[in-house]
Amino acid sequence: MSEKPASFSIKNWSQDDQPREKLRDKGKAVLSDAELVAIIVGTGNREESAVALCKRILASVDNNLTELGKLSIKQLMAFKGIGEAKAITIGAAMELGRRRRGEAALEKMKISSSSSVFEIMQPVIGELPHEEFWIVYLNNSNKIIQKNQLSKGGITGTLVDVRLALKTAIEVGAVGIILVHNHPSGTLKPSEADKQVTSKLIAAGKSLDIKVLDHLIITEKAYFSFADEGIL
Repeated sequence: MSEKPASFSIKNWSQDDQPREKLRDKGKAVLSDAELVAIIVGTGNREESAVALCKRILASVDNNLTELGKLSIKQLMAFKGIGEAKAITIGAAMELGRRRRGEAALEKMKISSSSSVFEIMQPVIGELPHEEFWIVYLNNSNKIIQKNQLSKGGITGTLVDVRLALKTAIEVGAVGIILVHNHPSGTLKPSEADKQVTSKLIAAGKSLDIKVLDHLIITEKAYFSFADEGIL
């Protein structure tokens, strides 16, 4: 019996199973997720090609790229054929994809609804294991001037500096602000603390002609809008 090769290099695959050439000749849109990840990985292991390996990795997260992006370096290295360098490369590629989504949403700039705020902020805080509180600052055309992290806390909550939030609003010339924070627990129900900080910012903003337009609670796949629910 002939000895098995050390790994299935892309160069040794059949012509129909070479994702690099497929991307070059047919375009990136025709490749499956597994084929795209296989290009990043480069080689498989002694028993399977990179495509087969990547299919197995994706199957472990129900073929969900968002879930793939959550896997740690250690979790990726649990798959035979994925060493530290490959795991780090996969992690870097997933992070670039996450950032690209955030930038694409930000290009729209104008806030027209709570869903547009969710599209901008979900990639930023929707998948974090801890809570963060952000402020989105808007001009009089509801276009984003900037968005800032106001505080970062543990999973049990975060402290919000109302004075700092409004100081920044004055500095950048904002006439409206949107409050955004995540709930790592996955619950969309606002807490009493959430309601209190909203009321504080509304009251403080009135004297400065800075309006609190909404407060969004964001989880991985959904959001709660104070404005949409009529409790702002």
